[in-house]
Amino acid sequence: MVELGKLNTLTVVKFVDFGLYLDGGSDGEILLPARSIPSGTRVGDNLEVFIYLDSEDMLIATTDTPKAMVGQCVVLTVVEVNQIGAFLDWGLPKDLLVPFGEQQKPMEKGQDYVVYLYVDPASERIAGTTKLDKHLAESSPYFKEKQQVDLMIYGRTDLGYKAVVNGFAMGLIFNSDVFKPIKNGQQMKGYIKRIREDKKIDLCLQIASRQVLDALSQQILDYINKHGGVISLTDKSKPEDIAKAFSVSKSSYKKALGKLYKRRLVVLNKDNVTLVK
Repeated sequence: MVELGKLNTLTVVKFVDFGLYLDGGSDGEILLPARSIPSGTRVGDNLEVFIYLDSEDMLIATTDTPKAMVGQCVVLTVVEVNQIGAFLDWGLPKDLLVPFGEQQKPMEKGQDYVVYLYVDPASERIAGTTKLDKHLAESSPYFKEKQQVDLMIYGRTDLGYKAVVNGFAMGLIFNSDVFKPIKNGQQMKGYIKRIREDKKIDLCLQIASRQVLDALSQQILDYINKHGGVISLTDKSKPEDIAKAFSVSKSSYKKALGKLYKRRLVVLNKDNVTLVK
């Protein structure tokens, strides 16, 4: 039995005028159209092909690789919206459908969205959804604090940015840990900040190691000296203001200020930070 929406290695059983047929086991023979046949292919060869449904809902093979497969998240562009839903370009002749019921908010033609690919159990068709929370794990025993991971931003809340972690889990980057512009669909490296008691994942974009905090502390001292011994950037300042001045998160800035305070090098006032004279 073949896996729909994934790569399969199948054997060539016969050629026809419009292509060749592959042995799909219990799913029968599957057509590989002529345009997709690699040069020099013979009966008995094994080919790695992607299996999906054609416009008549028949299994069909292609040697083209789509932009994503079932079980993966990807950023895709909407090419059409009609009464059925939104259709997205995923690199195959037949566009990917995201039904209206699977749209977090109404999708618009020409816009990019992060979608998760799945096989709809009712229709047995490959479809997409922007409701990633239904399919991604909230935690994983494979993650540990300070582990570097791959992130894909897919949403925003009042607390921060929601991200896909290593392609299968979801986590949150709090606003205080953001120090550079972030947009939906953006991919970047990040870190596991902590696994909370409820097993949910907190993320960050940088690790505030001792060396990093020491360097940041000196940077803050130099900055205060440059501004006459007093600055208005406190531990209550907006993350974007801190990021503009130091290119670090608010969380890292607060830790560095704390180190300076403990060393009695600065005074932390309500509206400013001053050097100790």
